[in-house]
Amino acid sequence: MSNLNSRIPEFSATAYVAGDFRDLTDGHLLGAWSVVFFYPADFSFVCPTELADLASLYDDFKDLQTEIYSVSTDTHFSHKAWHDTSDAIKSIGFPMVGDPSGQITRGFGVMIEETGLAERATFVIDPDGIIKAIEISDGAVGRDARDLLRKVKAAQWVAANPAEVCPARWVLGAETLKPSAKLVGQL
Repeated sequence: MSNLNSRIPEFSATAYVAGDFRDLTDGHLLGAWSVVFFYPADFSFVCPTELADLASLYDDFKDLQTEIYSVSTDTHFSHKAWHDTSDAIKSIGFPMVGDPSGQITRGFGVMIEETGLAERATFVIDPDGIIKAIEISDGAVGRDARDLLRKVKAAQWVAANPAEVCPARWVLGAETLKPSAKLVGQL
């Protein structure tokens, strides 16, 4: 069952952020756009490539008033150790949320129960805490931060322009569509 267009689950957790530990709750995601970026595990293979890719575009997400929260079932201590030892992870400025109990991962419906790890899943969340986009990939398939950035821009555009929709490959500044009976069969 999809949780698209539903409110994010309640949670509390500790994150590693910029050399410090911070307590976070679902309330921290309210009032601005957010990306919750689940990944299976610290000290792994595909995960550092994805997180480094996100870090490389972090300023672009911040320009969109969008915060990124990476989440795995590792502890915030493990996130700090990974940050301190991995050149790829050292570039991360966004919160790395520890979810060792699986509360957040289960709440979003992306826990792999057999392994206790999170699916490779991404959620774009609006300022009201409503999930506007979901992507789940096989553990062996990494995600592309550029496409995620495009999806955030599209979600923000549609939120600000509710009479319009964004077609495939839409980029900011490109033409949108205004759904109507006139468009049916014309595209």
